[in-house]
Amino acid sequence: MKIKLTSVFVSDQNKALDFYTKNLGFVKKADIGAGNYRWLTVVSSEEPHGPQLVLGPNDNPAAKSYQESIFKQGIPASMFFVDDIQKEYQRLKKLGVKFKMEPTKTTGSIIAQLDDTVGNLIQITQLT
Repeated sequence: MKIKLTSVFVSDQNKALDFYTKNLGFVKKADIGAGNYRWLTVVSSEEPHGPQLVLGPNDNPAAKSYQESIFKQGIPASMFFVDDIQKEYQRLKKLGVKFKMEPTKTTGSIIAQLDDTVGNLIQITQLT
């Protein structure tokens, strides 16, 4: 069994695509329109054939409620791993990315949380 696809709900797919590619460095993998729906995915530039992240619209009331609730509780919608969190943190800060948590040591890792501008907290993690 393998994970090939996972998703986050976003308030604006165009804004999400811009943030995830220009700031986080992901690459657009699929962008397929189907009526009012858009299948939009990105992948890591380091693993172009790796798992895809669906940037799915939160236009379903249950999705929007879930997204807003976990954001308010400080729960990340997704977690991405980096080799050097301080370097990544500084790079993202220079791009204007807003962090809700600066790099913080935890058991076995250093974590930071950022606002993806489309309704989600995203955690970046460096394993120690």
